[in-house]
Amino acid sequence: MNMKRILVGLAAATLLSVSGASAAEPALIFDLGGKFDKSFNEAAYHGAEKFKKETGQSYREFEIQNEAQREQAMRRFAQRGNSPIVATGFSAAAAMEKVAKEFPDIKFAIIDAVVDAPNVRSIVFKEQEGSYLVGILAAMKSETGTVGFVGGMDIPLIHKFSCGYIGGVKSVKPDMKVLENMTGTTGAAWNDPVRGGELTKSQIDQGADVVFHAAGGTGIGVLQAAADAGKYGIGVDSNQNGLFPGHVLTSMVKGVDVAVYNVFKEAAAGELKGGTVDLGLKENGVDYALDENNKDLITDEMKAAAEKAKQDIIAGKVEVHDYSTDSKCPY
Repeated sequence: MNMKRILVGLAAATLLSVSGASAAEPALIFDLGGKFDKSFNEAAYHGAEKFKKETGQSYREFEIQNEAQREQAMRRFAQRGNSPIVATGFSAAAAMEKVAKEFPDIKFAIIDAVVDAPNVRSIVFKEQEGSYLVGILAAMKSETGTVGFVGGMDIPLIHKFSCGYIGGVKSVKPDMKVLENMTGTTGAAWNDPVRGGELTKSQIDQGADVVFHAAGGTGIGVLQAAADAGKYGIGVDSNQNGLFPGHVLTSMVKGVDVAVYNVFKEAAAGELKGGTVDLGLKENGVDYALDENNKDLITDEMKAAAEKAKQDIIAGKVEVHDYSTDSKCPY
């Protein structure tokens, strides 16, 4: 074999090595409600888009229309070699447990659920902590002594929001009344703004003047109804303050965008590992949103109270009840 053939062979081997080492194209599977729900899914989308913009690397995506498509989409992406495959929503857990086991060399990540597998990164949040803060703001803003909560699907995760919210409200005014409704018991509950609006109007008729939603796309109807009635809504997951300026008191923001971005980034660097990450106030995983759209609605006294509670929670002086570990809300 002459030197020229040796060099050609070495060059080819090097190219193959570089190609094999390069990051696979990641994939993102949205939960029911669609990627433009202005809330949970859209936050995930923004995280993926940030990664794409910064790195120039493309990603695949899929918006499921029914439950069966979770596993179908996940398996199809795995068969294509997409990695990591990120699924949003607790409902993807069963499918991921199955598919991740079938494709041990593919990296997976799930948001809002825990899947115990070496190739799965599970990302959960302390929603109760951020909800506690917006509960404080709601209680201090209310003039009627009644506030409301509208959840999406009636599941423990959404009760984490409501219980934390009630805790925050009661920490300010123990006698304040908190109305609570869930939209439904199926995935359709995440994308029913008409029903969200109806529930909000009912709560307003009962005296609520601030209504917090944790309902995905359904929440747009909650915020709209509150604005139409001259009351206040509280957004969730994404910063929704700008949807109805002057009528969205604040938003309980949740770092779904950061979670997706970090998973994509770590995978691209070959550093993504399995295990569970639990993100609360201390980890900047949840917070309340303050910007130009609501700065005139939040008084200095309200902000000071929320900030003190935040620091007390971070320091361990205040422990917010976690409904996922104890389904009896004590507030």
